Amino acid sequence: MAAPSSGAGKTTVTCAILRAFHRRGLHLAAFKCGPDYIDPMFHREVLGVPSTNLDLFLLGEDMVRQILLEHARGAAFSLLEGAMGYYDGIGFTERAGSYDLARATRTPVVLIVDGRGAAQSLLAQVKGFLTYRTDSRIAGVIWNRLSPSLYPALQQRLEQEFGIRSLGFLPKMDAAVLESRHLGLVTAAEVDKLQQKMDCLAEQAERTVDLDGLLAVAQQAEPLSQEGLELPERGRGRPRIAVARDRAFCFYYADSLRLLERLGAELCLFSPLTDAALPPGCRGMLLGGGYPELHAAELERNAPMRESVRAAVQDGMPCVAECGGFLYLHRTLEDAQGISHQMVGAIAADGKRTNRLQRFGYATLTALRDNLLCKAGERIPIHEFHYWESTDSGNAFQAEKASNGRTWPCIHASGTLFAGFPHIHFCSNPRWAQRFLEACVQYEEAQKS
Repeated sequence: MAAPSSGAGKTTVTCAILRAFHRRGLHLAAFKCGPDYIDPMFHREVLGVPSTNLDLFLLGEDMVRQILLEHARGAAFSLLEGAMGYYDGIGFTERAGSYDLARATRTPVVLIVDGRGAAQSLLAQVKGFLTYRTDSRIAGVIWNRLSPSLYPALQQRLEQEFGIRSLGFLPKMDAAVLESRHLGLVTAAEVDKLQQKMDCLAEQAERTVDLDGLLAVAQQAEPLSQEGLELPERGRGRPRIAVARDRAFCFYYADSLRLLERLGAELCLFSPLTDAALPPGCRGMLLGGGYPELHAAELERNAPMRESVRAAVQDGMPCVAECGGFLYLHRTLEDAQGISHQMVGAIAADGKRTNRLQRFGYATLTALRDNLLCKAGERIPIHEFHYWESTDSGNAFQAEKASNGRTWPCIHASGTLFAGFPHIHFCSNPRWAQRFLEACVQYEEAQKS
């Protein structure tokens, strides 16, 4: 599912289709193009099964194809939700965008076109996308927010003149609007009456979207190689890893966590908001991204947990902290109103609110010294997206922005810590996960000695 631009309704149409097929009892698989965490949360709410990311920059083509094959195996219908505009990628290129993903995975594309404020001009827009690349892979169109009276003429003209399928439409539906905010769509748990909205969308899709036609288009997908990539051998022991997951910390790549489990980890979820201490017996810690700035007062009030995390980090428990998790390790964090709150204090820095996006997009990190995840000189592809800033973002790595080559220092790192604003994906290089778990085993052995 792709669109000419952001805001056309990809997630709305995707949820309508997935919910409709789910109500039919089909076994489904959902994927998101790129690094976004929030859309897969919506997929999980709709499907009741995990959704995962397919990111060509973070993972590379071979790993993307392997993840697609693993998750789509046995599914009657797999849907890949695009990002931004169909031909938009890194910088002013197609690299790692929706078109690039369709090419790499040999997937037919349904273009979602916003039908507001136009009529015949909608056909001109579709023609442009069809002809911009000779191998556009566009096999059909779904019209979003379209006046029902326009649909018969659009369907006839599209199919007669362009030879692709018009697969139905959704009208404007005020009762099923998915709200937005600074990090894109709101998290699924925060959408008012989400399930009712999903059912409303599904019922509309049953009436005005050609669901059987979508299944036929999906059958056009070309076969992919079944050859799997080699993973590192399962490490020593079965270290227990504490994974922060609640309203404040919710951004994790499902396949990163799955890889840790495949390499021997036992993952134990905990809440920095409501639990009093880290889970007993944990020998490593993951502090993912999320929205700690929206829950800063509540995090501050939970002093026992803050002390538990601080003591663990200072004791040398291996810890990977990304973006929101990184800010949680700071001395203080400003909330959305600019009020400062006490945090963990494991990193001698303060988290500050700003009025604009500080960093956004892909970059590559180069390690300047050996650390928890990699050796000096090794490179890590990452993604950043944050409005908050730190008084000390670290200097263990140098980042180079993928779109323009600009560089900057980042990351607090040691033999037991990797903490900074960048988001990483362990499947980019499974050896990073292996090194993290080996450090956890060594920490466990040291605790016993």
